[in-house]
Amino acid sequence: MARRSKNDASPPLDKARVVELLSLHPLYGKREIARDLGLKGSARIALKRILRELEEEGTIARGRGKSYLKAGTLPPVGVLEIVGQDADGELLARPQHWDQASPPPRILVMPGRDDQGPALGIGERILARLREAEGGYEARLIKRLGASVHRLLGVYHAGARGNGRIAPIDRKSKYELVVAEKDAGGARSNELVMAEPLAGREHGVPRARVIERLGSMSEPRTVSLIAIHAHNIPTEFSPDALDEAIRARSVGLKGRTDLRTIPFVTIDPEDARDHDDAVWAGPDSDASNVGGHVVMVAIADVAHYVKPGSALDREAFKRGNSAYFPDRVVPMLPEKLSADLCSLHEGVERPCLAVRMAFNADGRKLRHEFFRGLMKSAASLTYGQAQRAFDGHADDLDTSIKATLSALWQSYHCLARARDKRDPLDLDLPERRIVLGADGKISSIAFRERIESMRLIEEFMILANVCAAESLERHRVPPIYRVHEAPSHEKLYAFADYLRTIGINFAKGQVVKPGTFNRILKQVRNGPHAEVLNEVILRTQSQAIYAPDNIGHFGLNLTHYAHFTSPIRRYADLVVHRGLIRALNLGKDGLADAEVTRLAEIAEHISMTERRAMAAERDSVDRYVAAFMEERVGASFPARITGVTRFGLFVRLAETGAEGLVPVRSLGFEYFRHDERQHALIGERSRTTFRLGESLMVRLVEAAPLTGGLRFEIIASDEQSGRTPPSAKARPTKGKKQHAARKSRS
Repeated sequence: MARRSKNDASPPLDKARVVELLSLHPLYGKREIARDLGLKGSARIALKRILRELEEEGTIARGRGKSYLKAGTLPPVGVLEIVGQDADGELLARPQHWDQASPPPRILVMPGRDDQGPALGIGERILARLREAEGGYEARLIKRLGASVHRLLGVYHAGARGNGRIAPIDRKSKYELVVAEKDAGGARSNELVMAEPLAGREHGVPRARVIERLGSMSEPRTVSLIAIHAHNIPTEFSPDALDEAIRARSVGLKGRTDLRTIPFVTIDPEDARDHDDAVWAGPDSDASNVGGHVVMVAIADVAHYVKPGSALDREAFKRGNSAYFPDRVVPMLPEKLSADLCSLHEGVERPCLAVRMAFNADGRKLRHEFFRGLMKSAASLTYGQAQRAFDGHADDLDTSIKATLSALWQSYHCLARARDKRDPLDLDLPERRIVLGADGKISSIAFRERIESMRLIEEFMILANVCAAESLERHRVPPIYRVHEAPSHEKLYAFADYLRTIGINFAKGQVVKPGTFNRILKQVRNGPHAEVLNEVILRTQSQAIYAPDNIGHFGLNLTHYAHFTSPIRRYADLVVHRGLIRALNLGKDGLADAEVTRLAEIAEHISMTERRAMAAERDSVDRYVAAFMEERVGASFPARITGVTRFGLFVRLAETGAEGLVPVRSLGFEYFRHDERQHALIGERSRTTFRLGESLMVRLVEAAPLTGGLRFEIIASDEQSGRTPPSAKARPTKGKKQHAARKSRS
C-alpha cells in the first residue's frame, strides 16, 4: 500500500461526494470543489478524472465557463425563455441554454413582488431566481430581457440516419441547420418548426433544437403561420384577459343617449371580420343652415369593456392592432369582444361613442358634438350593395335603408366638394384581393375595385377623426395624433431626378404640398408612366406614425388628425376614446393619469406594432402568391419594372400584381451599371438600358413559397425599343469585365 506524503493528506475522494457537493452548490468549478472537499496534491488530479467520468456518464453537466452542476438541475439565477402555458394558464419557461442530454426540468414562472409591467408573453426572455419545487422549479422574475434572439423559423426535414435538418424561412439565411434526433422534439418531415441554435457544429454545419411544432407545410393555412411567427405577433390571450372577456355583458341605456330609432348602417368589405363603425346622414333642420347636412358616425364603445390597466388592456397594448391575413385575423381583442359585444351587428343593441357633425351646403363643418349612446344597426351592407343603391338599384332594401343611403349619398357629394378644395394626396394604388377556395388554397388573385361607396366611408371616417383631435385639444386632454411629415429634401431630390427621365420638370427647392403631386399625376393619367409614378410618389412620402406631438398630416392635408374610428382593431383609437370620455365627462372609464404620462411610450409602441403587422401581412400575401405561381413556372407574362437596384430589376405582373426579381446576372454577358439618378441599369458595352416603369415580357423561372420569392427572366423589352436582351447567362464580375470586353471584340 502506497504511503501518502504530508502534502497529499486529503480526505478519501469518490464520485458520490462530488455529486453531493454540486447538488448543494451548482456552478462550482474544479477549484471550488477542491477547496470545499479539502483536496490537495494528487487528489486534485483524481478530481479532474472523476469530473470527466461523471460528465461522460451524464451525471453532471457543464455550466457557464468552467463550472459544473448536477445533471437536470438549474443554477440559483438564470436566463429563461417563456415557452407556453400549463392547463391552469400559468407561464412555463425553459433555460435559454440547455446542452444536457436529458430534457430540461419543468419551470413554472411565478409573479415577482415588484412586477407592475405588462404581462409576460411567450417568446420573452427573463432573468429569474430559481428554486426547486414539487415537479420541477419555480422562477421569480428579476428583470425582463426582451424577446428571444435565439429563435428561428424553418421547415424540418428528417434524415436517414436520425439527424434532421432545418431550412430557415428567412430568405437572408444561407445555411441549413442540423438537428440531432434527441433535439427534434417529435417533429416530422416537412413540418414548420420554431428552433433555437445550439453551440457547436456538426460536421461544420450549425446545430439547432426544435422548440415548437407549428404544422405541416402541406396545409395552406401554414402560410399565414409563417408570417405570424416570423414577426413575433402574439396569438394567445392570457387566461385573465379571456376571463374578463367571458364575464363581459351587454350594456343598457342608463347614462347613454338613445340612438336606437336612428337607422344607422354599417358599410364594409365583403370579407369584413368586424363592424366597428356605423353611419347615418340627413338634411340639417337648423333654419340658419339651408342646404346643410348632418352626418353621424357611431363607433363601438370598446372603452366600456377594456378598462385602463386591466388584463384586456395589457393584451390589447401588447398587440397594438389586429393583423389581417388571407385566411385569418389575429385580433387585438378576444373574439367575444371583437366579433360579438363590440361589433355593430344588424338588429342588435350596441353601446357606442358617436359624433354628430353639421356641414353647410359647401361642405364646411359648422359644429360637432360627441356623446355615448346605445344604437341598433338597421343594416349591415357591403360596399357593393351600397354602391348599387347609390346607382339606383336598391330594390331589395327596406324603405328606411334606402332613405339613409340616399341622404348619405347627397351628403357625400357635398363633403367631396370640400375635400377637393382641401386637395389631399390622391394616389391610385390598386389593392390585391386574394380569394381562397374551400381547400384553403388560392383560387384567384385580382385587384379590388375602387368604388365611390369606399370613398364615402373613408371621407366620413376622416372627418370624425378630425373632430376627435379638435375636441381633445379644446378640452386640453393630450391625444395621440396620427401624424405624417412632408417628404424629406433627399427624397424630393430623387423624385425630381426620376421625373426628368419621363420628361417632367420639377423644381427641387419649391414648397411641396399634396396638390403638387396631384398635378403631376394628372399629367400622366392614362399614360404608360401612371402606374409607376403612383408608386414613386408613395415611396417619396414619409411613413405615418402615432405621436403625442402634433405636426399635422401631410397626405390628408390636415392640421389636426387622430384615429378614432376603429377601436376594435387599433389601440390608438381606444386611447382617443378614453381621452374623449375624460375630456367630456362621459364616464369614469376615461384616460387614466398613468396613461397620460406614458403617451409617448404608447405612441412609439403602437407605431412599431403597426409596422410589424404590415410586414407580416405583406409576407403572408407574398408566400400565398408564390404558392399560386408555382404551377406556372415557365409561363410568360406582361410586366412592368417597379424597382431598379444594383443586383437586378423588380417587376410586377399586370395580371395578378405578383412581384419578383430579375437578377442582374440574367441580363446578359456584359456588366450592367446601376444609375441611381436615371433609375436604370445600363450595359457598359452595349448601352442596353432597363428603366423604372418600362414594360417587359418576362418568363417565370422560379417560385419559392417557403420564402415568398419569385424569380423571372426577360423575354423581350417594351415594343417601343424593340430590344431583346441577350440570353440569360451569368454576367462577368467587375474583376473580369475587361477580359469579357476583349473577348467580345475578337
